[in-house]
Amino acid sequence: MKIAPISEELFQRAQHSIPGGVNSPVRAFRAVGGNPRFMVSAKGPYMFDEDGNRYIELINSWGPMILGHAAEIVQEAVQKAIPNSLSFGAPTRKEIEIAELIVDMVPSIEKVRMVNSGTEATMSAVRVARGYTGRNKMIKFEGCYHGHGDSFLIAAGSGAITLGVPDSPGVTQGVAADTLTAPFNDLEAVKTLVEANKDQVAAIILEPVAGNMGLVLPEQGFLQGLRDLCTKEGIVLIFDEVMTGFRLAPGGAQQLFGVTPDMTTLGKIIGGGMPVGAYGGKKEIMNFVAPAGPVYQAGTLSGNPIAMSAGMAMLQYLQGHPEVYTNLEQTTTKMINGMKQNMQELGMNFTINHVGSMFSIFFTEQPVTDFESAKTSDTAMFGRYFNSMLQRGVYLAPSQYESLFVSTAITDDLVQEYLQANREALQEAVQQ
Repeated sequence: MKIAPISEELFQRAQHSIPGGVNSPVRAFRAVGGNPRFMVSAKGPYMFDEDGNRYIELINSWGPMILGHAAEIVQEAVQKAIPNSLSFGAPTRKEIEIAELIVDMVPSIEKVRMVNSGTEATMSAVRVARGYTGRNKMIKFEGCYHGHGDSFLIAAGSGAITLGVPDSPGVTQGVAADTLTAPFNDLEAVKTLVEANKDQVAAIILEPVAGNMGLVLPEQGFLQGLRDLCTKEGIVLIFDEVMTGFRLAPGGAQQLFGVTPDMTTLGKIIGGGMPVGAYGGKKEIMNFVAPAGPVYQAGTLSGNPIAMSAGMAMLQYLQGHPEVYTNLEQTTTKMINGMKQNMQELGMNFTINHVGSMFSIFFTEQPVTDFESAKTSDTAMFGRYFNSMLQRGVYLAPSQYESLFVSTAITDDLVQEYLQANREALQEAVQQ
């Protein structure tokens, strides 16, 4: 693996014109040490940086590249759409077709509104839930990330029924007062919050499989318990499936776990790599969205024809090839089993959480079921491991608290190459 002088030069240059030198904080490598590599191209399972290095990569643009980078079916759809113009600011047939496809594939969605990012989708879903219920408060979970909307940047208070506090400058106390926070997988804490704020909670929003504290799965009965509570109390249950939608099953985590929310937010895969988001749900809720109803939400570039074309190609392929999910599960399981063997032979403390084609390694001996247990992971060890893998040509998410994603481009040969790098990197990380 070559050193990266061009990436170093670009990072120094970027800091003069871009805050922190990056357009999203996790790209800065601050959590793992060192500076980011600047990419120039990607194909299949590989990314290539400005210095000519090639990486097997398990980020997949944070999830959407489920078929690998530059999948031919997506590229062909984009190339076919481009000559017709990049944007109209008017309705197109493609918007209807992708809406109909999403409604057909996702159990909870009867109507859907396209937006341009996951953050737009979650912000809009919460607003609609408030408008629909006439209530102001919402409940979110520690460690779940729903984008950078003000309502979501709230840290937990000191107890189960205390108000949250702003987690970022610029978020007001007024916003924080309407956001309640509970530990993930703690149904009793949620019940306590709901009881303490009787008839005031508009929505409960969560990642049904958390991917932003590392991968954390819902415990048995947790999702169904939330469903039952929301039904009883007239609360809108929102599944943020920006990460898991179409990634874990054609109908997302809600299909996998058999629990149907009232609303769902989507992103990532529905754009095939283009910037896209969506939110949808029951007709009676979605009919509150303007112009059908009084809750205002708009977007000049929503339903962009290029993005819709990319998304249609991706979703049609996944719907027509359900074996994708079986194959991804098998590939990921091979990787998990190999990593476990490597770490056991080295006598390391570890936990690996895994579902479908998503997984996370935590350098801790205890099970990881929520944000507090995720924080017991040895982040210094993770930083050493990350950089050792990078030097061996494997690009991982530059943070302990992110999920990794496997694509169909990862072959059995690449699994073995990855596991060899994994073993060597672990040995080096342990010795440092």
